[in-house]
Amino acid sequence: MTDPQTGPASHSGTSAVDAIAQLRALSAVRQPLVPPELRVVRGTARPASVLILFGSSASDVAASAPDLSVLLQLRASTLREHAGQVSFPGGRREPGDADAVQTALREASEETGLDPSTVEVLAELAPVPLPVSNHSVTPVIGWWASPVPLRAMDRAETSRVWQVPVAQLLDPATRFTAVIHRGGRDFASPAFDVDGTIVWGFTGIVLDRLFDAVGWTLDWDASRRRDIPA
Repeated sequence: MTDPQTGPASHSGTSAVDAIAQLRALSAVRQPLVPPELRVVRGTARPASVLILFGSSASDVAASAPDLSVLLQLRASTLREHAGQVSFPGGRREPGDADAVQTALREASEETGLDPSTVEVLAELAPVPLPVSNHSVTPVIGWWASPVPLRAMDRAETSRVWQVPVAQLLDPATRFTAVIHRGGRDFASPAFDVDGTIVWGFTGIVLDRLFDAVGWTLDWDASRRRDIPA
C-alpha cells in the first residue's frame, strides 16, 4: 500500500509527466495483473484486448495527478456476457488486426468514437486469462493528452461512456470488496463505488493491481464487503 501522503491523489507535486513514466514502466511487468489463482486458461482461449486509457482534464501536461482520469464504459444490460458491468473499451481480436494494440484501438474507436491517432500507447501488458468467457485479454495502457467527450456508438452494446477521475477511484471511501454468489460458490473482487455505479470483476481487479503496480494505492479497508448481484 502507498502512504496517503505520497499517492497521486494527495501529493500536489506529482505531475502527469510522472504518471506517464510510471505507467510506461509497466511494460516491464511480465506477469498478468491478476492474482496467480486467476491465471487459469481452459483449452484454447480467444485473444482479445482492452484499452486502459488515462488522460488529463487540464491543458497543462504538468497538471497535478488528481486531474487524471481513466476511460470506462457501462455495458448494456441486454448482452449475453458481462451484461450491465463496467468495462474498459475493448473486444476480440479480428483477422485484420496486426497486433493486440491495434485490436484495443479499433475496438475503442468502434465502441466510443475515440480517434486512435490521439492516443499514445505507453505499455502492452501480459495477457490476462478470463475463464468465464474463455478469452485471453491483453491490457493496453494509453495516454490521451487532449480528452474530448465520447459517447456510446452502439446502445445495444454500451449504455454509457465516461471519464472517471483517478482520485475518486483511489479514495479509500470508494473502495470495498465485492462478493458474488454464483453456482453455489462465493467469488470476491476488489471493487469501486463510482457515484453508485459499481466497478468490479475483471475491471476492478485490473485497476486494483495496476494501482498497486505503479504505487498509487492508498490504504483501504478490504474487510468492507458488499454482496453484488451475479
